[in-house]
Amino acid sequence: MSFEVTHSPQAGRFEARLGAQLALCSYRLQGGVMVLHHTEVPPEAQGRGVAAALVAAALAWARAQGLRVRPACSYVAAYMRRHPETQALREP
Repeated sequence: MSFEVTHSPQAGRFEARLGAQLALCSYRLQGGVMVLHHTEVPPEAQGRGVAAALVAAALAWARAQGLRVRPACSYVAAYMRRHPETQALREP
């Protein structure tokens, strides 16, 4: 499955178009904290790395912007546990 992750700041999310469907990782900014609160991938595309790519893009953007991250979404929290290199981004 081929897809491209794009940032849609006006919508507060990172997205990937999967044919006619949309996968997303939504966030809101609270001061210097990026609250990642929802990740959604259509059932047909689950298990193919789409959610991981969305979260990785969101975390890379947070790092580039000098933001801390609050993983309010269970998938984001699990992703960050599996990737210790992301722990420095966590909000204290």
